[in-house]
Amino acid sequence: MMGGKSSTIAAGVCGALFVGYCIYFDRKRRSDPNFKNRLRERRRNQAAAKQGTGLSKLPDLKDAEAVQKFFLEEIQLGEELLAQGDYENGVEHLTNAIAVCGQPQQLLQVLQQTLPPPVFQMLLTKLPTISQRIVSAQGSLNEDDLE
Repeated sequence: MMGGKSSTIAAGVCGALFVGYCIYFDRKRRSDPNFKNRLRERRRNQAAAKQGTGLSKLPDLKDAEAVQKFFLEEIQLGEELLAQGDYENGVEHLTNAIAVCGQPQQLLQVLQQTLPPPVFQMLLTKLPTISQRIVSAQGSLNEDDLE
């Protein structure tokens, strides 16, 4: 009986010390003059990262190796995000892959068979926006070639 009582007291003391340390550390952190500035900067960076998540930089469409690498990376990222349950970003990456794919109809058929119907519908609704991005990227490439 005595061993159980002393271990309970020891656990209680350790818990109280841990909570005390957490309170001390939190006060010290909050009293830091740069705490609010760093917090705002971190939140800005997170918001910027969240906005730009699906906007992957498109490769040079004339470089077949870069396009193939981009395609494989986007397919892999899309599959990983879908497996994690992040359907919005996963579909975004898959549409990027479809946009640079040489045979998009075959890829769409494979995706239709493998993806759940609601996710495939999301993919189909995002396709026009990504194709618009590809067209604008090609237009800017052509303008750069003229200079």
